[in-house]
Amino acid sequence: MLPYNCGAGGRPAHRNGSYPPPPVPRYPNLDGVNRRQNSDYSPHVVKHPRLDSTSHPFMSPPVIRMPPPNQPDRAVAGSSRLDYDRYYSSPYSRPHPPESPTSSQIYAKDKLSDQIVELFEACRQQPSDLARKEMCRSRLQQDINRVYAVYIEKTQLIRAKVPILRFREKGSNLEFDLNVNNTVGIRNTFLLRAYSYADRRIKPMILVVKKWARHHQINDASKGTLSSYTLVLMVLNYLQTRKEPVIPSLQMDYPECFNPFVDVDLVPEGPKRIPPYISRNQAPLGELLLGFLEYYAIHFRWDKYVISVREAQVLPKTNSQQWKNKYICVEEPFERNNVARAVHEKAKFDAIRAQFAESFHILKQRRDLNSILPIRDIITKESSMR
Repeated sequence: MLPYNCGAGGRPAHRNGSYPPPPVPRYPNLDGVNRRQNSDYSPHVVKHPRLDSTSHPFMSPPVIRMPPPNQPDRAVAGSSRLDYDRYYSSPYSRPHPPESPTSSQIYAKDKLSDQIVELFEACRQQPSDLARKEMCRSRLQQDINRVYAVYIEKTQLIRAKVPILRFREKGSNLEFDLNVNNTVGIRNTFLLRAYSYADRRIKPMILVVKKWARHHQINDASKGTLSSYTLVLMVLNYLQTRKEPVIPSLQMDYPECFNPFVDVDLVPEGPKRIPPYISRNQAPLGELLLGFLEYYAIHFRWDKYVISVREAQVLPKTNSQQWKNKYICVEEPFERNNVARAVHEKAKFDAIRAQFAESFHILKQRRDLNSILPIRDIITKESSMR
């Protein structure tokens, strides 16, 4: 059983059981971004036990539209943020150079980890893919009504909560998802992008989990299973809730950078200078993947808790409509609704849990990614598409 955090200064829940949004700041904080204080924690929050539960005092976080400081961030004890520019290039403030093919190899300390890295390097987006996407996006923006039929094909309307128009560029396998007036989609896109640069293990982990879920047919919200977005949030929350976290909550550490009330045109500015999170947890990718499967197959209590990347914890289910009697509860970091609501049939939920359990036991015994995912076939397919 996970212990409750019963601090006296928590944020009260509404009568319907939902958690109210934070107050809107009257003016931007031009002196620095304040981290949330201990008194801001909710008494309803459930924390995983950790070896070191002390908070990590970072230097002044980045400020929206401010020039970079002259002095580097100070290294702090334990998991820390170091001088960003010495180690990484920002994905926002300057063009992000292609990562070295060996950039993830530092975590490939065993056969399973090496397989994950190999699959990631084969399937990741290439700079040429991104350049072609940007070119296609520009042409689409210039005159979609006049020329769209010339260079796109296989259009498909996905009738989700936010309808999506999916299409491909002619002559390639580049796929696009287009939606209109989905401002929260812009916010969570930049939030997930910031997480992807927080630690070099994030991208390979997410890619392998999505390939695994798709191969085992539990990655299709239209058919009552998990959406890709839900899977990403599950991976992030697992990494946040280790005894020694791999990543923190960026929304808690830098609330002004991910303020849900900031004008949508300013959203890309917020996370520009958030540095990578240097964690004391340096577990290899294979160990993290095995732990991810084990966590959701055995340890996580689906009937009691809500997965919250925003809080970097799990929250107890309340009696609100969005959480009550739901099989899987994963909180959207901005709207705070349930992004796993597509899983509304017990048979689908049971199939998802069973696949986590089966894959965990197989991978634990064999320590070979091929035992749960045909990586060679996937790599061959990816290569043929380029």
